[in-house]
Amino acid sequence: MYFCFAMKNFPQQFPIITLKKVIHRKNIVLLLDFKFNQYLISKVKKLGNYRWSKTLVGWYTLYTEENIVQLKKTLKNDAKFKADESLFRQIKLKHIKEKRIISEENKEVIRAYVKYLKGKCYSESTVKTYFTFIADFISYIKRTPLKELTNRHVETFIEDVFIPRKYSVSTHRQLISAIKLFKAFYPECKIDDLQLKRPKKSRILPIVLSKEEIIDLLRYTKNLKHRAILAMIYSAGLRISELINLQLSNIDIDRRQIVVKNSKGRRDRNIILAKSFIPLMQNYLMSYEPKYYFVEGKTGQKYSAESVRAFLRRSCIAAKITKRVTPHTLRHSYATHLLENGIDLRYIQELLGHAKPETTMIYTHVSKKDLLNIESPLDIAVKNITQKQNNNIRLSGNY
Repeated sequence: MYFCFAMKNFPQQFPIITLKKVIHRKNIVLLLDFKFNQYLISKVKKLGNYRWSKTLVGWYTLYTEENIVQLKKTLKNDAKFKADESLFRQIKLKHIKEKRIISEENKEVIRAYVKYLKGKCYSESTVKTYFTFIADFISYIKRTPLKELTNRHVETFIEDVFIPRKYSVSTHRQLISAIKLFKAFYPECKIDDLQLKRPKKSRILPIVLSKEEIIDLLRYTKNLKHRAILAMIYSAGLRISELINLQLSNIDIDRRQIVVKNSKGRRDRNIILAKSFIPLMQNYLMSYEPKYYFVEGKTGQKYSAESVRAFLRRSCIAAKITKRVTPHTLRHSYATHLLENGIDLRYIQELLGHAKPETTMIYTHVSKKDLLNIESPLDIAVKNITQKQNNNIRLSGNY
């Protein structure tokens, strides 16, 4: 879809309408962003297909080429249009799951499977994930008796459900783990768990922010609470779940120590509290007065992970950071910067709470400490010619 918008300085008498493409109520919509103008509002209302949204704080309609053409034609003499960068981005709607159809008998089996997982002391998040996979799988096979399930049923489920939904390799591996445990729980089925193979792990290097980008991110986070959250995640290398569950009683300012309780793998660990973070943290604690958790919602309950992701995205835009940044990116950056500062991998493993040293080793691939000492062949070639000709060669010059 091609659009042409005038991007010059508009005359003052014309109001400017910024066109945006956003997701609202599970649809991709065209959002009109303009300053309050009663005349423009009356013209938009006459189009008949626009609605006001309190959430979006603007008028919107379904995002189609016809609606854009109609809008520009209707208001061509009343306003000027500006294209937001979102118009040129691909936006994908999240997959909307169909309602599961499961017999009462199979529901009882699923409930017993969940009870089995809890008895094996799996974490709450793991139980929830495995329950979802098995419930989707049993809904998929429909009326096939559970005792008749085979490896081919698992394969067709992956082919018909997982592949179209574009699930990641790690999610695929979790499904196989859930099926293997289901076989152990329900041995009557004909699934051969020994023949079920997990796909190989992806070797994707983590995205890391530079130290300058970290400081810019904190500087452009104007809200005190939000800045304290981001600073805590980075300075201590916390997972988002560890931040949300961090209790005030586990922060010892005098000893500059944070105790992370019952983290991934049911392990506790101690982390150093950064000196430079203490004044910010004390300012935040005095201003917001959380009672139990380090960060709390409006009602004193746990803060939501989605809220952290939302304001982190806004801070990245304000700081003009174009990398894809998540809360876990701050943890990756923490580990990489420790390695670049000369901290031994064994200590980094302990600080991050990794069970295996192989997990920590991935940061050796993104650390620039040793890579910066390697000279590019181009630099060496230019240096050699410069020395031979006794002349400073500049590649930017004309030849």
